[in-house]
Amino acid sequence: MILVTGATGNIGSALVRQLHGFGASRVRGLTRDAARASFPDGVEVVEGDLARPASLKPALDGVRSLFLVPGMGADADVLTTARQAGVEHVVLVSSITVRTHPHLPAAAGNLAVERLLQDSGMSWTILRPTQFASNALWWAESIREHRSIRVPYADIGLPAVHPADIAAVARTALAEPGHRGRTYPLTGPERTTPRQQAQAIGAAMGTEVSVEEISREEAHRRMAPFLGEQTAHAVLDLMGGDVNDELLTVHDTVRQVTGSPARPFARWAAENVAAFR
Repeated sequence: MILVTGATGNIGSALVRQLHGFGASRVRGLTRDAARASFPDGVEVVEGDLARPASLKPALDGVRSLFLVPGMGADADVLTTARQAGVEHVVLVSSITVRTHPHLPAAAGNLAVERLLQDSGMSWTILRPTQFASNALWWAESIREHRSIRVPYADIGLPAVHPADIAAVARTALAEPGHRGRTYPLTGPERTTPRQQAQAIGAAMGTEVSVEEISREEAHRRMAPFLGEQTAHAVLDLMGGDVNDELLTVHDTVRQVTGSPARPFARWAAENVAAFR
């Protein structure tokens, strides 16, 4: 039995579909509200809340492999509960910032969970993705209303990764041998700037999406009310204010692990074009 936490999220929902599509016979999706979840036939839906590890005990019954997205609850208690339930292998989604920006609070938090897992006594596989292609959804309202975006660092490109590729690597690690004790950096196939991403979204829509570059200061004023002062600065560093060679590096891990090349940003844009119309 494989338990997928965050099963209605960007990665988890794709992972559930891929596990089912590749013939995994026993897949269980964890959600806080089973009535609102929609999974393929044959996937078991279970309720539980990572913020209340005791609620996970029924969901973990018979589970031997676990997919975990941290930061959604009491990670140390979740891992302890999993180990006590007999889980043997955990695939953890961390972040490439553990390597590139370890001084940031979010990166330090991810590293702490990595170490908890490595010390847990369970087998582990750690995924460290870079910026998600789906972060472009931040622009959805602006594109719908104005056919334009206003961004800092418009011509600094990161190798954004399609969430389905994170799911594909997770599926392989959960369902196939040879991936325990491995840490995988995950990126898209090429660097893509915000300007190029806007062009790809426009092409998928059949229209032009214009780009206005704004200063870091203006971007921070816009972001801070929603993210907080410190987090807004951290996000802006990762967007272009404090990039380094390691953050910009394109890794071929998706192809190496799954046998299929990483999906380009344009594919994500085409698959999600409805969000921008």
